[in-house]
Amino acid sequence: MAARYQPDPRFSALGGEFADPVEPASFPAGIERWWNTRWAGAVGLDGLDAAARAAHFLRFEPLPDNQEKPLALRYHGHQFRTYNPQIGDGRGFLFAQLRDTEGRLLDLGTKGSGQTPFSRTGDGRLTLKGAVRELLAAEMLEALGVYTSKTFAIYETGEALHRGDEPSPTRSAVMTRLSHSHVRIGMFQRHAYFNRPDLVETLMDYAIEHFHPQAAGGDTPARAAGFLEHTTAALARLAAEWMAAGFVHGVLNTDNLVVTGESFDYGPWRFLPWFEPGFTAAYFDEGGLYAYGRQPESVLWALEQLAGALSLVGEEDSLIKALMTFPDQYRAALYETWHQRLGIAPLGGEADGAFLTALLRFMHQSQLPFEGVVFDWFGGIASKSRAFAGPRGKHYRSQEFEAVLDGFKARDPVRPERLSHRYFAQDEPTDMVFETMEAAWAPIAADDDWTALHALLAGVADAREAYDLGRGRSGFLDGANP
Repeated sequence: MAARYQPDPRFSALGGEFADPVEPASFPAGIERWWNTRWAGAVGLDGLDAAARAAHFLRFEPLPDNQEKPLALRYHGHQFRTYNPQIGDGRGFLFAQLRDTEGRLLDLGTKGSGQTPFSRTGDGRLTLKGAVRELLAAEMLEALGVYTSKTFAIYETGEALHRGDEPSPTRSAVMTRLSHSHVRIGMFQRHAYFNRPDLVETLMDYAIEHFHPQAAGGDTPARAAGFLEHTTAALARLAAEWMAAGFVHGVLNTDNLVVTGESFDYGPWRFLPWFEPGFTAAYFDEGGLYAYGRQPESVLWALEQLAGALSLVGEEDSLIKALMTFPDQYRAALYETWHQRLGIAPLGGEADGAFLTALLRFMHQSQLPFEGVVFDWFGGIASKSRAFAGPRGKHYRSQEFEAVLDGFKARDPVRPERLSHRYFAQDEPTDMVFETMEAAWAPIAADDDWTALHALLAGVADAREAYDLGRGRSGFLDGANP
């Protein structure tokens, strides 16, 4: 084990009201399909050989001096705004906790690792395609500057699974993700449901200590208000980052939102083909509750549920005041993240709002590829010649684009040196729309050919290097290029 490995199992010390010890599944096979070398280095696990990786991330033998048993976390949640007290970690568990090179406490959690007390009728397994989809979502989001969990390891496990939304039987996998936290809004809801203010306060203080230390100090109501305010800011920022990335999470239930404001748990996600506020990711979201344009509203609604749970230990007026910071926090983050994505300096205030409105109106009317427009204009006016000469050039010479072009002219490029990266010599960017993801998966399903997937991941890595958006985000992303 590398000297950088810093085990620090903190969550288990909270006690049995927060999680249940479980046994990992025993799988008939184990083929390593993904190992995140970059992030393994950040947490001191890059020295593991193939046998050690399988021991810890296929059989889930404890890491040295770490958590002794896997823990299935207890939580409730609103699912499509219907409260469900019957959920919890049904096919995953918290495996270990450790510090990264910057001292942050991180979790290693699983998906597809077997049944738990919360599995109900589920088999506790994950399809291989589901693991690959989560990998692609996390890698692309990281490249686009979104605060996201990292897919750490994937093993194909040799079982045949039956699913209603995939051709069955289908291949199986177990996945480990690296996250800043798995403390969901639904965890607080569970303890409020059972009227346990003591447990709400214990969980809140754990989250303050490790994720929002700015909220420490003062009496319990003051800490509750401070914790909610910082969580609100973090999740407002995440909503803005999703919007600037053109990403649709698909299922923004309260058990899928964590208090660090980190994006995780990718089921029916999609990236926008073009700018369309009503675009939905989940085929079962018939009412469009979690459509692209409704994501900020959904995040705020979830924060209101967190405020309700915190009302057991906080004061109503101060909690409402904390919630009311969301619109301004979201608006400021939206302007900032869009300017970061475009590699230009904001002007501030209403001017940035007017520019973004003009840009999005053009993107909606033209139905040009979402990622293509951002790629063409990264660097702002410094990319004018490249954008005009590219495959979408005629659209940028139109009258409809004039207001957008004026906005680019008014804003200085930021990091224009990034334009010399080989990524910007291409005509088209790497994207992760549905067709791109399916094209990478199809050869795996048909012939066990992983070439297309590796080529796509290489393109995503180029995008990450070229955009260089991993800096400056408070928290996990500061170490995005270890």
